[in-house]
Amino acid sequence: MAVNDNRAEGLPCSTACHVRARIVTVEEENYRTRTFTTDLHWPHARPGQFAMVWLPGVNERPLSLLSHTPVRFTVAAVGPFTRALHHLQPGDALWVRGPYGRGFPITGRYMVMVAGGYGVAPLHFLAQEARQTGCHITVIVGARTRRDVLFVERFTALGVPLLITTDDGSYGRRGTVADALADVIRGSHPVDAVYACGPAPMLEAVNRLCKAARVPAYLSWEGIMRCGMGICGTCARGAWLVCRDGPVAYPEDDSSTSINAGGIASASHTSRLPR
Repeated sequence: MAVNDNRAEGLPCSTACHVRARIVTVEEENYRTRTFTTDLHWPHARPGQFAMVWLPGVNERPLSLLSHTPVRFTVAAVGPFTRALHHLQPGDALWVRGPYGRGFPITGRYMVMVAGGYGVAPLHFLAQEARQTGCHITVIVGARTRRDVLFVERFTALGVPLLITTDDGSYGRRGTVADALADVIRGSHPVDAVYACGPAPMLEAVNRLCKAARVPAYLSWEGIMRCGMGICGTCARGAWLVCRDGPVAYPEDDSSTSINAGGIASASHTSRLPR
């Protein structure tokens, strides 16, 4: 059921218009993070894509997909929109449009996934899909402290090697995900591709490591979004639109070469949190 008639040229109404979704379950992930399962099913959605989620009277924000069947989101309460979302309970409604953006490809057999903070959600989605193709996956999860670490149980349940880093050393290795990635790249198995999602400084560090090691890197960037489908230009980083050309930058993208030249990474975002 569409609630508006505004649609982008070339996009079907199923993508450009809101649909009503019902919340089925709400799971606590940590002290400020919850996972919402809806009754929507988007079997065509890919890891790394996002939806625009609207709470009437509050705002609309982009949220990464944790899964497509059913559609799930993992959200930290950090601002007016996300705090309002956290007040919703099973049976409540929200309005969703999408999926949007270019997601992660699955390439090679030996993959390393690097998640900083709330970047775990799209990478868990990717890991689930990649496991079905027989890929060998190593996951690196980083956070500030032990209480900020997410998805340990979820990744463990997939049966993939999991490395954890924290800034203060309260859980796993003390240091950054880039430190752990450098060790994995130097390890005995050649790495076919690296996939990363997290704050811009982390993505810059991953990008530098992968360029030096000549390992393809697929980096999921964030941007302030209004339309989510390449019309308004709010998320532009030079000629590169995060919502349309990304959010995942591929190694061959012009955007990848502009990261260190004041392009995408020049945005002042330090986390992947919709407010």
